[in-house]
Amino acid sequence: MHALAPYAVSELNSKGRQVPEPQPVARGEFQRDRDRIIHSTGFRRLEYKTQVFVNHEGDLFRTRLTHSIEVAQIARSLARALQLNEDLAEAVSLSHDLGHTPFGHAGQDALNECMKDYGGFEHNLQSLRMVDKLEEHYAEFEGLNLMYETREGILKHCSANNAETLGELGRRFIERKQPSLEAQLCNLADSIAYNNHDIDDGLRSGLLTLEQLEQVDAFFRHSAAVRAQYPGVAGRRLIHETIRRMINAHVIDLIAQTQKNIAESGVHSLEDVRNAPPLVAFSPAMIREQVQLQQFLRENLYWHYRVLREMSKAKRIIAELFDAFMQDVRLLPPQYQARTRDDKARAIADYIAGMTDRYAMKEHQRLFSIGQI
Repeated sequence: MHALAPYAVSELNSKGRQVPEPQPVARGEFQRDRDRIIHSTGFRRLEYKTQVFVNHEGDLFRTRLTHSIEVAQIARSLARALQLNEDLAEAVSLSHDLGHTPFGHAGQDALNECMKDYGGFEHNLQSLRMVDKLEEHYAEFEGLNLMYETREGILKHCSANNAETLGELGRRFIERKQPSLEAQLCNLADSIAYNNHDIDDGLRSGLLTLEQLEQVDAFFRHSAAVRAQYPGVAGRRLIHETIRRMINAHVIDLIAQTQKNIAESGVHSLEDVRNAPPLVAFSPAMIREQVQLQQFLRENLYWHYRVLREMSKAKRIIAELFDAFMQDVRLLPPQYQARTRDDKARAIADYIAGMTDRYAMKEHQRLFSIGQI
């Protein structure tokens, strides 16, 4: 590993694991976290969970799995440039969507509505629940027994009520402290990945056109430079070269602004980072570009009538599955029936959140379609 800055997370300043374990051989503690995440059931299921386009729409679009890998690649590059812990950044990036429902944000919204009288549903909290409790790989403990800082990075958002139930891990939300710089950079690596790669998927799907995108400053600035440098370039090569440059511009901007923020803040330790304001950030100019781009994607891609139709159907699938299981838990697989004795609604939410897109559609057919037994 490269030399770490004094305010980076290391094994020396880490708060460790909930259940003590012998030190790993031939790898570090955060490498062990990364390896456990990659071998988890939840990580494997991300291959068939929606990013924007429902999984059955084609195999050319990004899924939660490919998105997580792309986030991890960006996060490692950022961590190395900022002298932070690359292995921690990678572990957080690969695990941040483990608790996401099928059908992307539409599925999350639908399940949260179903759970409104039972504590609600937050996908970041569900990701933590996956690694702390639901993964079943080890004889000595529930979950994956990850390092404190990995778990901290997974929990990007958390309501005050839920934070109070999480002990030390939830205290920063109550005391308004910050997570590690590695966790902060993963949040922004996530936004770099989905903003730029949703453009690619939108163009590939035909829901967006180059003519539309070139009305957006963040895209036109780079596409014009590509056309000027490579006259006659077109099609996928133009698109990929433009998006590559957009990602690079975001990364360089974030590194420069973050280095400036760190220098001005005077932080010298991990504890200083926790007590400082957020330090990993884009420049004001880049933030303005991002806001414009996000507004464009929302209005032209996420709210496109074809996407909204799919999301409307997805919400009905989630709601109808939840209602059917709440009415009769005997419809659940046996292992989930057993869990309903402690908390029926939460056990049902665990089952639904763990589904892939195609499994949720198939389960809905089995329950509601005549002839599907």
